[in-house]
Amino acid sequence: MRKLLSISAVFALASQVSYAQQLSVEDYQRAEQQLSATTDTLVTGTVDYPRWSDEQRLTYRSHTLDGNRFYRYDVKQQKKELAFDHKRLAEALARITESEVDHNKLPFRSFRFTDKNTINLKVKQLTYSCNITSYLCKKDNMAPKENELVSPDGKRAVFIKGHNLWLRDLVSNEERPLTTDGIEDFGYGTNNAGWIRDDKPVVKWSPDSKKLTTFRHDSRNVGDMGVVSTIVGHPKIDIWKYPLPGDEHIFTIHRVVIDVEQAKVIPLDMAPDAQRSTITDHVAGRDGSLLDVDWASDSSNFAFVSSSRDHKKATLRIADAATGKVKTVFTETEESFFESGVGGISWRYLAKTNEVVWFSQRSDWGHLYLIDASSGKVKKQITHGDWTVITLLAVNEKTGKLIFTGAGREGSDPYFHYLYSVNKDGSDLTLLTPEKKHHRITLSEDGQYFLDRSSTYEQPEVSYLGDITTGKRIVIEKMDISALSTIGWQAPTPFVVKDRNGEQDIYGLMYKPSNFDKNKQYPVVNYLYPGPQVGSIRGRHFRSARGDNQAIAELGFIVIEIDALGTPGRSKSFHEAYYGNMGDSGIPDQVAAIKQLAEKYVWIDDSRVGIWGHSGGGFASTRALLTFPDFYSVAVSQAGNHDNRLYEDDWGEKWHGLEVKNEDGTSNYDSQANQLLVDNLKGKLLIAHGTTDTNVHPNNTLVVVEALIKANKDFDMLLLPNRGHGFAREPFMMRKRWDYFVTHLLGATPPKEYFFETLNK
Repeated sequence: MRKLLSISAVFALASQVSYAQQLSVEDYQRAEQQLSATTDTLVTGTVDYPRWSDEQRLTYRSHTLDGNRFYRYDVKQQKKELAFDHKRLAEALARITESEVDHNKLPFRSFRFTDKNTINLKVKQLTYSCNITSYLCKKDNMAPKENELVSPDGKRAVFIKGHNLWLRDLVSNEERPLTTDGIEDFGYGTNNAGWIRDDKPVVKWSPDSKKLTTFRHDSRNVGDMGVVSTIVGHPKIDIWKYPLPGDEHIFTIHRVVIDVEQAKVIPLDMAPDAQRSTITDHVAGRDGSLLDVDWASDSSNFAFVSSSRDHKKATLRIADAATGKVKTVFTETEESFFESGVGGISWRYLAKTNEVVWFSQRSDWGHLYLIDASSGKVKKQITHGDWTVITLLAVNEKTGKLIFTGAGREGSDPYFHYLYSVNKDGSDLTLLTPEKKHHRITLSEDGQYFLDRSSTYEQPEVSYLGDITTGKRIVIEKMDISALSTIGWQAPTPFVVKDRNGEQDIYGLMYKPSNFDKNKQYPVVNYLYPGPQVGSIRGRHFRSARGDNQAIAELGFIVIEIDALGTPGRSKSFHEAYYGNMGDSGIPDQVAAIKQLAEKYVWIDDSRVGIWGHSGGGFASTRALLTFPDFYSVAVSQAGNHDNRLYEDDWGEKWHGLEVKNEDGTSNYDSQANQLLVDNLKGKLLIAHGTTDTNVHPNNTLVVVEALIKANKDFDMLLLPNRGHGFAREPFMMRKRWDYFVTHLLGATPPKEYFFETLNK
């Protein structure tokens, strides 16, 4: 409900607007100080890029008063020490790279021990082997290349060459083909999901490093996508295969096993699968490994999941690695979409006992079930209750102990993650991280020890080393944020409101300027990412800066972000709230949240509300301006997928369903197409896109622009030449975004062509 201002309040507001007619360079500099380029440098005691070198040693980088330092922690001895002499290593790297190296800012994020006295690290895509006794470094010719996936024993790597898979011996450097019949658009291990491409093959090695499972990637009848560079002369034209929702032909995968010793290809005895996974819109993990595959420890067979094109059906199968014979165990069907986890794939094949630990939301909450791999029947529901398993991290087949993260069981913020252990029969559920905070977990490879980085939005991180068996933890680092006070830093304020229907609790963060005056009224900037795969807030851990939210607040705004209905991490019904209606995008909850906050706080002016977002948020910010034109008056819309018929098929068909075309030419996808609503535009719109965006193609923005022109609507457009998808916080785009809100929402004049000193170093 919008408030009626008293006469005195009107005069106060007029005085405030008059005062804010010109923002100074100093105002923008104060805002710039709230960006991570400054705030991160003022935080010490961090644990960054943690890595278990083996079962007993954790390595990590920490920011200290003297700069970045790398440590190793010996679990058995409970001893923390510098991993190496930073000055001597800097000198060694300077010699071999023929460049200056600052020992306080070593040019790598992480490293690994290859033996007691040798570490491997990467500098500018080159791998070096450095002896930390003699401090001599050399190029590591045995190290895997960027386009290779290494076997578990570390001796061999597989790569793509001429649409076929090849094997390289990392000791002898000899190469040989594993397949010979791969052809263009029907090659082996091809890493193309349309929206993302990579030269590294998609495979899953067997534990004994003698086999791998992969697929032939069939894109022979799939439509093309293309972008054109901006250059003086002939432009570069990038054309690749990119299926769209409703296309007759999409990517399919013909599954195979390859016997590496014999270079023998064994096709699986089944029809091709749609290129889908149970957790992402890709079939490859971050390291290139094929998702939804779990090998038996003896490498004789493996379990895998086939997902239907519409993501509604997940079929668990087991394949014999020697013959390619496939057995179907069971199929689970959802009315909307099936997912096998919240934070990662959370099913495991227990070959020794012929069982499967399975993740399901059949009870409306994500829980683990023990399945008989012969019959497909549920033997036991392992976890129960109105809370969700986030990620199954490990299963010990010998002891039957499961290690997983979960959320919502301990009260307080339902998005905080906790670490648990439980027996596969459901007994002895144990909470291993008791503080009511968010816990970021890094588990050792053997599942015995864990790093727990514990914090909240407002409370700095304390890092513990813990033992799964005993539950004991010891502190290894404490984050110190005292220096942040020198720049007027303040944490965001968590809040809870109700959704549009007044039923579900909606959680959010609010950012106020450091010179906040409760007697003033502030316009609102609403940052959003609608999901459905993530929300606006992302990690619940402590961060010195969350994008430029606090920076924008410093310019004279209240910045608000929430995780609306339709985002993950809670119940299934919460997540699927707008399934089949992506035009909703949780925007009614954004509006409801701001109105409730304005009712509570007189200094929030809900008659002046702006909104911005990038990618899905670019879509949703334009959508908000068009569907709530009397509430939102300004939008900055970046790289939006404004009509998902122009975005990759996997995304739209998972969240909006398969396209249904009607006889009159309409489609069920019309309900999410922004270009069909441009007649509603009343406010100020800045719409931006990168001209070589291969994720969300520029056509997504241009169809809206074309419709706006046809409707004779005023708007502003910014095309960024030769930019891909990730320009959200590029200095120029950030400055244009700040200027747009200052001009059209605050009613002030920004400093001309402000230059970000910290971002342009």
